[in-house]
Amino acid sequence: MARHRRRTKAIGADQSPGAVPGEVITGMHADREEFGHLQGRSEWVATRDGRRLHAMVLPGPGPHAPTVVFEAGAATTRSSWALVQPAVGAFARAIVYDRSGLGRSAPDPDSRTLQRMADDLVDLLDHYGQGPFILVGHSAGGPITRLAAAGRADRVAGLVIVDPTDEAADVLFTPAFRRLERTAIRVNMLLARTRLLAWAYRFSISALPDDAQRDMRREGFTVGTIHTHAAQARTFLDELAAWRTSPPGLGDIPITVISGGRAGDGMPTRLRAQANASHAHRAGQSVNGRHVIAEHSGHYIPLTEPGVITDEISRYVLRGHL
Repeated sequence: MARHRRRTKAIGADQSPGAVPGEVITGMHADREEFGHLQGRSEWVATRDGRRLHAMVLPGPGPHAPTVVFEAGAATTRSSWALVQPAVGAFARAIVYDRSGLGRSAPDPDSRTLQRMADDLVDLLDHYGQGPFILVGHSAGGPITRLAAAGRADRVAGLVIVDPTDEAADVLFTPAFRRLERTAIRVNMLLARTRLLAWAYRFSISALPDDAQRDMRREGFTVGTIHTHAAQARTFLDELAAWRTSPPGLGDIPITVISGGRAGDGMPTRLRAQANASHAHRAGQSVNGRHVIAEHSGHYIPLTEPGVITDEISRYVLRGHL
Protein backbone atom coordinates (compact mmCIF):
# COMPACT_ATOMS: atom_id res chain seq x y z
CA MET A 1 0.00 0.00 0.00
CA ALA A 2 1.37 3.39 -0.93
CA ARG A 3 2.64 5.76 1.72
CA HIS A 4 2.09 9.48 1.14
CA ARG A 5 4.53 12.15 2.13
CA ARG A 6 4.34 15.90 1.66
CA ARG A 7 7.44 18.03 1.58
CA THR A 8 6.99 21.21 3.59
CA LYS A 9 10.35 22.84 2.91
CA ALA A 10 12.24 23.26 -0.33
CA ILE A 11 15.78 21.93 -0.42
CA GLY A 12 18.07 24.26 -2.32
CA ALA A 13 19.71 23.26 -5.59
CA ASP A 14 23.08 23.39 -3.85
CA GLN A 15 22.12 21.08 -1.01
CA SER A 16 21.56 17.39 -0.50
CA PRO A 17 19.20 16.15 2.23
CA GLY A 18 20.68 17.10 5.57
CA ALA A 19 23.57 18.98 4.00
CA VAL A 20 24.90 22.23 5.34
CA PRO A 21 25.04 25.07 2.81
CA GLY A 22 27.95 24.63 0.44
CA GLU A 23 28.54 20.97 1.23
CA VAL A 24 27.40 19.55 -2.09
CA ILE A 25 28.78 22.47 -4.06
CA THR A 26 32.24 21.54 -2.79
CA GLY A 27 31.69 18.00 -4.06
CA MET A 28 30.50 19.31 -7.40
CA HIS A 29 33.68 21.34 -7.82
CA ALA A 30 35.74 18.30 -6.93
CA ASP A 31 33.95 16.26 -9.59
CA ARG A 32 34.65 18.93 -12.19
CA GLU A 33 38.33 18.95 -11.30
CA GLU A 34 38.61 15.16 -11.42
CA PHE A 35 36.65 14.49 -14.61
CA GLY A 36 36.75 17.83 -16.41
CA HIS A 37 32.96 18.10 -16.20
CA LEU A 38 30.44 18.29 -13.40
CA GLN A 39 28.54 15.28 -14.76
CA GLY A 40 31.59 13.03 -15.03
CA ARG A 41 33.41 11.35 -17.87
CA SER A 42 31.87 10.73 -21.29
CA GLU A 43 31.41 7.13 -22.40
CA TRP A 44 29.76 5.46 -25.38
CA VAL A 45 27.32 2.57 -25.11
CA ALA A 46 26.42 0.35 -28.08
CA THR A 47 22.81 -0.67 -28.61
CA ARG A 48 21.81 -4.11 -29.86
CA ASP A 49 21.57 -2.76 -33.45
CA GLY A 50 24.89 -0.92 -33.39
CA ARG A 51 23.87 2.64 -32.57
CA ARG A 52 25.94 4.52 -29.99
CA LEU A 53 24.46 6.29 -26.99
CA HIS A 54 26.38 9.00 -25.19
CA ALA A 55 26.55 8.65 -21.40
CA MET A 56 28.29 10.54 -18.61
CA VAL A 57 29.36 8.67 -15.50
CA LEU A 58 30.25 9.63 -11.96
CA PRO A 59 31.76 6.46 -10.45
CA GLY A 60 30.57 6.98 -6.90
CA PRO A 61 32.42 6.22 -3.64
CA GLY A 62 33.84 2.85 -4.64
CA PRO A 63 33.68 -0.24 -6.86
CA HIS A 64 30.78 -1.77 -4.93
CA ALA A 65 28.52 1.28 -5.06
CA PRO A 66 25.03 0.68 -6.48
CA THR A 67 24.21 2.28 -9.81
CA VAL A 68 21.62 5.00 -10.40
CA VAL A 69 20.60 5.63 -14.02
CA PHE A 70 18.69 8.77 -15.00
CA GLU A 71 16.18 9.01 -17.86
CA ALA A 72 15.25 12.51 -19.03
CA GLY A 73 11.95 13.85 -20.32
CA ALA A 74 10.58 13.76 -23.85
CA ALA A 75 12.84 16.29 -25.60
CA THR A 76 15.47 16.71 -22.90
CA THR A 77 19.13 15.80 -22.73
CA ARG A 78 21.22 14.43 -19.87
CA SER A 79 21.94 18.03 -18.81
CA SER A 80 18.50 18.31 -17.21
CA TRP A 81 19.82 16.12 -14.35
CA ALA A 82 22.83 18.33 -13.58
CA LEU A 83 21.45 19.41 -10.18
CA VAL A 84 20.63 15.87 -9.08
CA GLN A 85 23.27 13.54 -10.53
CA PRO A 86 26.34 15.10 -8.85
CA ALA A 87 24.67 14.92 -5.43
CA VAL A 88 23.78 11.27 -6.02
CA GLY A 89 27.35 10.65 -7.18
CA ALA A 90 28.47 11.19 -3.58
CA PHE A 91 26.89 7.86 -2.54
CA ALA A 92 26.31 5.86 -5.77
CA ARG A 93 27.58 5.44 -9.30
CA ALA A 94 25.44 7.97 -11.16
CA ILE A 95 24.87 7.69 -14.92
CA VAL A 96 23.07 10.09 -17.24
CA TYR A 97 22.70 9.54 -20.97
CA ASP A 98 21.15 10.95 -24.13
CA ARG A 99 18.49 8.95 -25.93
CA SER A 100 18.99 8.52 -29.67
CA GLY A 101 18.54 11.82 -31.46
CA LEU A 102 19.09 13.90 -28.31
CA GLY A 103 22.26 15.50 -27.02
CA ARG A 104 25.31 13.74 -28.45
CA SER A 105 23.58 10.46 -29.36
CA ALA A 106 23.02 9.96 -33.08
CA PRO A 107 19.46 9.82 -34.44
CA ASP A 108 17.68 6.51 -34.72
CA PRO A 109 16.82 5.54 -38.32
CA ASP A 110 13.94 3.45 -36.99
CA SER A 111 10.77 4.67 -35.28
CA ARG A 112 11.09 5.98 -31.71
CA THR A 113 8.49 3.80 -30.06
CA LEU A 114 8.19 3.48 -26.32
CA GLN A 115 9.38 -0.11 -26.56
CA ARG A 116 12.41 0.87 -28.61
CA MET A 117 13.38 3.61 -26.16
CA ALA A 118 13.03 1.16 -23.28
CA ASP A 119 15.14 -1.38 -25.18
CA ASP A 120 17.89 1.23 -25.49
CA LEU A 121 17.79 1.78 -21.74
CA VAL A 122 17.96 -1.99 -21.18
CA ASP A 123 21.03 -2.12 -23.43
CA LEU A 124 22.62 0.60 -21.33
CA LEU A 125 21.88 -1.35 -18.13
CA ASP A 126 23.42 -4.47 -19.66
CA HIS A 127 26.51 -2.47 -20.58
CA TYR A 128 27.00 -1.36 -16.99
CA GLY A 129 26.68 -4.76 -15.35
CA GLN A 130 24.33 -6.74 -13.18
CA GLY A 131 23.23 -3.95 -10.86
CA PRO A 132 21.56 -3.43 -8.55
CA PHE A 133 20.15 -0.48 -10.46
CA ILE A 134 17.91 2.33 -9.34
CA LEU A 135 16.14 3.94 -12.30
CA VAL A 136 15.08 7.57 -12.13
CA GLY A 137 12.80 8.99 -14.82
CA HIS A 138 11.26 12.43 -15.30
CA SER A 139 8.06 13.14 -17.23
CA ALA A 140 7.99 10.90 -20.35
CA GLY A 141 11.05 9.17 -18.87
CA GLY A 142 8.77 7.66 -16.24
CA PRO A 143 7.09 5.16 -18.59
CA ILE A 144 10.44 4.40 -20.25
CA THR A 145 12.00 3.44 -16.92
CA ARG A 146 8.96 1.37 -15.95
CA LEU A 147 9.11 -0.63 -19.17
CA ALA A 148 12.88 -1.11 -18.93
CA ALA A 149 12.54 -2.22 -15.29
CA ALA A 150 10.02 -4.85 -16.33
CA GLY A 151 12.62 -6.20 -18.75
CA ARG A 152 15.34 -6.40 -16.09
CA ALA A 153 13.30 -6.89 -12.93
CA ASP A 154 16.01 -9.10 -11.40
CA ARG A 155 18.49 -6.21 -11.55
CA VAL A 156 16.33 -3.19 -10.67
CA ALA A 157 16.13 -2.46 -6.94
CA GLY A 158 13.89 0.58 -7.16
CA LEU A 159 12.20 3.19 -9.31
CA VAL A 160 11.96 6.92 -8.63
CA ILE A 161 9.68 8.51 -11.20
CA VAL A 162 9.38 12.28 -11.14
CA ASP A 163 6.14 13.95 -12.24
CA PRO A 164 5.71 11.14 -14.77
CA THR A 165 3.37 10.84 -17.70
CA ASP A 166 1.00 8.12 -16.50
CA GLU A 167 -1.73 6.18 -18.23
CA ALA A 168 -4.10 6.63 -15.27
CA ALA A 169 -4.55 10.30 -16.25
CA ASP A 170 -7.56 10.30 -18.58
CA VAL A 171 -6.78 13.77 -19.91
CA LEU A 172 -3.73 12.47 -21.80
CA PHE A 173 -5.94 10.60 -24.24
CA THR A 174 -8.37 13.35 -25.13
CA PRO A 175 -8.34 14.97 -28.60
CA ALA A 176 -7.67 18.35 -26.97
CA PHE A 177 -4.48 17.13 -25.29
CA ARG A 178 -3.19 15.58 -28.50
CA ARG A 179 -3.87 18.80 -30.40
CA LEU A 180 -2.00 20.73 -27.72
CA GLU A 181 0.99 18.40 -28.02
CA ARG A 182 1.11 18.71 -31.81
CA THR A 183 0.86 22.49 -31.57
CA ALA A 184 3.68 22.68 -29.03
CA ILE A 185 5.96 20.61 -31.26
CA ARG A 186 5.21 22.83 -34.28
CA VAL A 187 5.90 25.99 -32.29
CA ASN A 188 9.14 24.56 -30.88
CA MET A 189 10.25 23.56 -34.37
CA LEU A 190 9.71 27.12 -35.59
CA LEU A 191 11.65 28.47 -32.61
CA ALA A 192 14.47 25.98 -33.20
CA ARG A 193 14.74 26.93 -36.87
CA THR A 194 14.93 30.62 -35.96
CA ARG A 195 17.38 29.88 -33.12
CA LEU A 196 15.00 31.25 -30.51
CA LEU A 197 14.20 28.01 -28.69
CA ALA A 198 17.01 28.38 -26.14
CA TRP A 199 15.82 31.92 -25.46
CA ALA A 200 12.30 30.63 -24.79
CA TYR A 201 13.71 28.27 -22.15
CA ARG A 202 16.29 30.68 -20.78
CA PHE A 203 14.95 30.55 -17.23
CA SER A 204 15.29 26.76 -17.13
CA ILE A 205 18.80 26.96 -18.55
CA SER A 206 19.84 29.55 -15.97
CA ALA A 207 19.00 27.13 -13.14
CA LEU A 208 21.75 24.73 -14.28
CA PRO A 209 25.43 24.75 -13.30
CA ASP A 210 27.84 26.30 -15.82
CA ASP A 211 28.96 23.01 -17.42
CA ALA A 212 25.40 21.89 -18.06
CA GLN A 213 24.32 25.34 -19.23
CA ARG A 214 26.94 25.26 -21.95
CA ASP A 215 25.96 21.75 -23.01
CA MET A 216 22.26 22.52 -22.97
CA ARG A 217 22.62 25.68 -25.04
CA ARG A 218 24.77 23.85 -27.61
CA GLU A 219 22.84 20.56 -27.81
CA GLY A 220 19.39 20.91 -26.29
CA PHE A 221 17.52 23.22 -28.64
CA THR A 222 18.34 22.06 -32.15
CA VAL A 223 16.05 21.22 -35.04
CA GLY A 224 17.18 17.61 -34.65
CA THR A 225 15.97 17.62 -31.04
CA ILE A 226 12.48 18.62 -32.12
CA HIS A 227 12.50 16.05 -34.94
CA THR A 228 13.26 13.41 -32.31
CA HIS A 229 10.50 14.69 -30.05
CA ALA A 230 8.04 14.51 -32.96
CA ALA A 231 9.16 10.96 -33.78
CA GLN A 232 8.62 9.89 -30.17
CA ALA A 233 5.22 11.58 -30.00
CA ARG A 234 3.84 9.74 -33.05
CA THR A 235 3.22 6.55 -31.08
CA PHE A 236 3.90 7.39 -27.42
CA LEU A 237 0.34 8.09 -26.26
CA ASP A 238 -1.12 5.19 -28.24
CA GLU A 239 1.37 2.80 -26.65
CA LEU A 240 0.71 4.28 -23.24
CA ALA A 241 -3.05 3.91 -23.71
CA ALA A 242 -2.56 0.15 -24.14
CA TRP A 243 -1.06 0.06 -20.64
CA ARG A 244 -4.45 1.00 -19.18
CA THR A 245 -5.37 -2.65 -19.48
CA SER A 246 -1.91 -4.29 -19.69
CA PRO A 247 0.73 -2.30 -17.76
CA PRO A 248 4.33 -3.54 -17.51
CA GLY A 249 4.74 -6.14 -14.80
CA LEU A 250 7.07 -4.83 -12.09
CA GLY A 251 6.62 -7.53 -9.48
CA ASP A 252 7.78 -6.31 -6.09
CA ILE A 253 10.07 -3.51 -7.36
CA PRO A 254 9.46 -0.57 -5.00
CA ILE A 255 8.28 2.65 -6.63
CA THR A 256 8.47 6.23 -5.45
CA VAL A 257 6.41 8.74 -7.42
CA ILE A 258 7.19 12.43 -6.93
CA SER A 259 4.53 14.95 -7.96
CA GLY A 260 4.77 18.68 -8.39
CA GLY A 261 2.65 20.49 -5.82
CA ARG A 262 1.87 23.49 -7.98
CA ALA A 263 0.12 24.21 -11.26
CA GLY A 264 2.16 25.90 -13.99
CA ASP A 265 4.91 24.83 -16.39
CA GLY A 266 2.22 24.13 -18.96
CA MET A 267 0.00 22.26 -16.49
CA PRO A 268 -3.09 24.22 -15.41
CA THR A 269 -4.85 23.39 -12.15
CA ARG A 270 -7.18 20.75 -13.62
CA LEU A 271 -4.34 18.92 -15.37
CA ARG A 272 -2.17 19.10 -12.25
CA ALA A 273 -4.94 17.54 -10.18
CA GLN A 274 -5.37 14.69 -12.67
CA ALA A 275 -1.63 14.14 -12.91
CA ASN A 276 -1.21 13.93 -9.15
CA ALA A 277 -4.17 11.58 -8.82
CA SER A 278 -2.58 9.31 -11.42
CA HIS A 279 0.71 9.45 -9.51
CA ALA A 280 -1.00 8.43 -6.27
CA HIS A 281 -2.63 5.56 -8.14
CA ARG A 282 0.72 4.43 -9.57
CA ALA A 283 2.37 4.43 -6.16
CA GLY A 284 -0.60 2.50 -4.80
CA GLN A 285 -0.02 -0.31 -7.30
CA SER A 286 3.29 -1.15 -5.62
CA VAL A 287 3.47 -3.07 -2.37
CA ASN A 288 6.32 -0.70 -1.47
CA GLY A 289 4.95 2.45 -3.08
CA ARG A 290 5.49 6.02 -1.93
CA HIS A 291 3.83 9.18 -3.21
CA VAL A 292 5.80 12.35 -2.43
CA ILE A 293 4.72 15.92 -3.14
CA ALA A 294 7.36 18.49 -4.07
CA GLU A 295 5.42 21.36 -2.54
CA HIS A 296 7.29 24.21 -4.20
CA SER A 297 7.49 22.83 -7.74
CA GLY A 298 5.54 22.54 -10.92
CA HIS A 299 6.64 20.04 -13.55
CA TYR A 300 10.37 20.76 -13.56
CA ILE A 301 11.23 19.29 -10.16
CA PRO A 302 14.81 18.34 -11.21
CA LEU A 303 15.48 22.08 -11.53
CA THR A 304 13.36 23.53 -8.73
CA GLU A 305 13.65 20.93 -5.93
CA PRO A 306 16.50 18.57 -6.84
CA GLY A 307 17.04 17.71 -3.19
CA VAL A 308 13.61 16.07 -2.99
CA ILE A 309 14.69 13.63 -5.72
CA THR A 310 18.11 13.03 -4.16
CA ASP A 311 16.43 12.31 -0.82
CA GLU A 312 14.18 9.64 -2.34
CA ILE A 313 17.08 8.00 -4.19
CA SER A 314 19.09 7.96 -0.99
CA ARG A 315 16.33 5.98 0.73
CA TYR A 316 17.19 3.01 -1.47
CA VAL A 317 20.95 3.43 -1.30
CA LEU A 318 21.65 4.58 2.25
CA ARG A 319 18.77 3.27 4.30
CA GLY A 320 18.90 -0.47 3.81
CA HIS A 321 16.61 -0.85 0.80
CA LEU A 322 19.24 -2.57 -1.37
